[in-house]
Amino acid sequence: MKKIIFSLLLSFTVFVALFAATSKAGEIKIGAIFDLTGGLNIYGIQQSRALNLAVAAINKSGGVLGKELKVVEQDSQSELSKYTLYANTLILRDRIVALFAGLTSSSREAIRPIIRKNKIPYFYSSLYEGGACDKYTFVTGASASQQLSVLIEWGIREYGPNIYIMAPDYNFGTISGQWVKRYADKYGGKVVGEDYLPLTVTDYSSTIQKIQSAKPDFVVALPVGANQTGFLEQFAAAGLKDRIGIVSTNYGSGNQQVVVSPAAGDGIIASQEYFMWVKERKNPAFKRQWKAKYGLKEPIVSEAADVWNAVHLWAAAVEKAGTTDEKEVIAALESGLSFEGPNGMVLMQPGSHHLKQNIYIVRGNKKHTFDVVKTYKSVAPAYEDEVCDLIAAPNTAKHFTP
Repeated sequence: MKKIIFSLLLSFTVFVALFAATSKAGEIKIGAIFDLTGGLNIYGIQQSRALNLAVAAINKSGGVLGKELKVVEQDSQSELSKYTLYANTLILRDRIVALFAGLTSSSREAIRPIIRKNKIPYFYSSLYEGGACDKYTFVTGASASQQLSVLIEWGIREYGPNIYIMAPDYNFGTISGQWVKRYADKYGGKVVGEDYLPLTVTDYSSTIQKIQSAKPDFVVALPVGANQTGFLEQFAAAGLKDRIGIVSTNYGSGNQQVVVSPAAGDGIIASQEYFMWVKERKNPAFKRQWKAKYGLKEPIVSEAADVWNAVHLWAAAVEKAGTTDEKEVIAALESGLSFEGPNGMVLMQPGSHHLKQNIYIVRGNKKHTFDVVKTYKSVAPAYEDEVCDLIAAPNTAKHFTP
């Protein structure tokens, strides 16, 4: 009797193991690390939603290579140390074949060495200061050179040549400041003052006094998160908006326009690769899918569109390669792969691993939304294409700065 029971248990165990193996063989695992909690969750939640919405759409259409995609996701809790911990966990334990992760440049730089060591495709989907060059890293957000090249030219033409820079004192702010100076020189402008402040600053009276003394035609304002709204409110309260313009590359990327007062937000200019109000062919369907799944209590931010595009580009590369093998997938991504997203057609640049994509200039209004002022079609990541050629030099792993 014991032998029979043992035999039955053994058979059942083998059956379960075979069933589990079959189930695993029928799915493809991809990893995600986003800031679902903590101070950056206003971005991370939407990045996560976009990834899961894209995966659901792909699975509904038959999956990738006939297999269903499975997302293994971790919450970084807006802590840098969690990115390295979970990147290793997802790769070594969960055996993912691609990683979608990060918002800040520091999170990207924490992940990149792990990705290079394990040699899997990594997608960074956020606007940033530009210059990341790595065989295994693919950037689907806009670089500073894409945003500021059009924004500074537009600002000088609209407001005048004198520019003041107000930005956070870390790589996004300081490197973006270098780009402002470069494009000011190129388009006949002049930086008449600059202020780089710690992220903890909440009282901008000193900066506002400096701006008043410098008398710029417009301010390039790049403060991050809740502090950004504080500066804008104080700037408006000082009565400067009537005579000094404000432009930004990151205003609205975390829906700051929703929380500022109408007086502070009206007239602020921003430039990004996606706003919910752009009139592109695929945008209405994207918004319908989003609304059906999550509702539209808050506008969809650019990082969400960046992630949506990243997942679809990776899936298209796998289909083209006919395998999830990283070498073949990267080769497919470097073949000039394109995808029509909610922000129009995007094209992966083979050498730089950045996207050629539309850049939009918008103006904030009193309804806490944006009006599209100008669309720049297919803006190339010119600086990244210039300094980063991963076809000719595939071993490059560097963060270039102007």
